[in-house]
Parts: sequence; structure tokens; C-alpha cells
Amino acid sequence: MRLLFLGDMVGRIGRDIVFAKLPGLIETHKLDFVIVNGENAAAGFGITEKIFLQTLEAGADVVTTGNHVFDQKEALGFATRQDRFLRPANFPKGTPGRGANLYEARNGARVLVSNIMGTVFMHPSLDDPFQAAERELDACPMGAGADVVVIDFHAEATSEKQCFGHFVDGKVSLVVGTHTHIPTADHQILPGGTAYMSDAGMCGDYDSSLGMDKEEPLNRFLKKVPKGRMEPASGPATMCGVCIEVDEITGLASKIAPLRLGGRLSQVLPDFW
Repeated sequence: MRLLFLGDMVGRIGRDIVFAKLPGLIETHKLDFVIVNGENAAAGFGITEKIFLQTLEAGADVVTTGNHVFDQKEALGFATRQDRFLRPANFPKGTPGRGANLYEARNGARVLVSNIMGTVFMHPSLDDPFQAAERELDACPMGAGADVVVIDFHAEATSEKQCFGHFVDGKVSLVVGTHTHIPTADHQILPGGTAYMSDAGMCGDYDSSLGMDKEEPLNRFLKKVPKGRMEPASGPATMCGVCIEVDEITGLASKIAPLRLGGRLSQVLPDFW
């Protein structure tokens, strides 16, 4: 089974490259399941229902998010009725939407996707992400309730991301980090068979500050006083993500590789596609 995860879409150009390239990737490489993080898709902050639906139309099976999930207030409404839209599972009880759900892949496999948020340097008041993972996996364990399990771990600290990966090693197919927007070079299969990458990167302009036009972030570092709003950068985008192949018997990963297409970064397609 082939699965593709794409990192945070940032602004219009991030959306455009995903919408332009994803349908062809699915058809050419016979992808069975696609997950896209969309929390920065609407002008860099949050996501609208229209953009969410466009992402599904482009071929995504699930859209995950993170700390910016409700920056666009309409998300508070559609999060409750769109079962392919996920917000972090460890948000407080009563938060609209869902943090995990079971989906059917193109090959018929049952895929559990969970969106969990870290707490280090982010929101320490959130429920413990490790306990949240235990709850989701107890409710729908791989090999029983699901054939494949993927966790989007939306977090800042690489130490927390790595420890989280080790914590669920052997219990999930893939743990992939989002939020920092920079693709890491540590993609690997952990000893227990779980594919891991600290951050998938973003789908956006890398001549920027994390996808935002670099002038205002640079001004804030130098002057400490905002001059205006943060705006997404508008140069050529790179689509970044991670690809895995899953053993259909065990649900564990057999192969992992990064994906980078377009824009400024070196181009990479998995050699097993």
C-alpha cells in the first residue's frame, strides 16, 4: 500500500501547487491514500470550508490541522460536519470536530488517522499528547480496528517529536511531524517498524520565513515592533511531504522517502515509486 503525506499548505501558492500536482501523482504512482495538512491554507492562517473541499477534490482523503485550525472562524462550524477534517485530538473536551477517524483507502484498507499536538514551546495546557495517543490506539488498534495507522504530530520541539515516535513505535504505520515548515532529513523506519520523520516541511515558497513574506518577520526580529500583518510569500512553491509503503499484512512500514517537487529546493521523488 502506498501512502503520501503532504506538509502544511501555506497560502494560495501552497494550495495551487498541491491542487496542480496531486491528481497526477495519485494517478501516475497509484497512491492508495493521501493526507494533507491544511492549517495554513487560508492566507497563512487557518482554512476555509471552500479550501478544504478543494483539497479533497484534488485527491486528499483527509485534511489535518494544528494550532491554527480555528483561525478562520467558519472552521468552528464545518469541523463538526466534515468527517474528513481533523483537529488535534488532545484539544479540550467539547472542542468542535474530531481528532481521529477511520477511513477507507483506495485499495480497501482501513486507515486510522489521528491529529495530535505537542505541548513543548506550544500549548502546555493541552491534554498530554502521549496519553491522547494511547486513548486513540486503544480505541482502534492497528491489526484489529485498523489496517494502517497514521499520526500527524503537530509540534515544535524535535525532542518531543522523536520521543513520541519511539513511544508509538510498532503500534502505528507512520508518525510525521508538522508545524515547523522545514523538511527534516531524518526520515527512517524505527526499530519496531514505524516510519518516522520529524517534519514533513511545507507546501509553499521557501524564499520566505516559514512560508510568510520575509520582510515583516525580519522587521520584527530587528525592530521588535510590527509594521504590518504577516502575509504569505508569493514566489514559486515547493510541495513537500513524505511517502511510505506499508506491509498489508502487518500494517508496518516497509519503505519511506521524502517528496519535494517544484520551487527552490532539490527535487526528490521516492525511488520505490
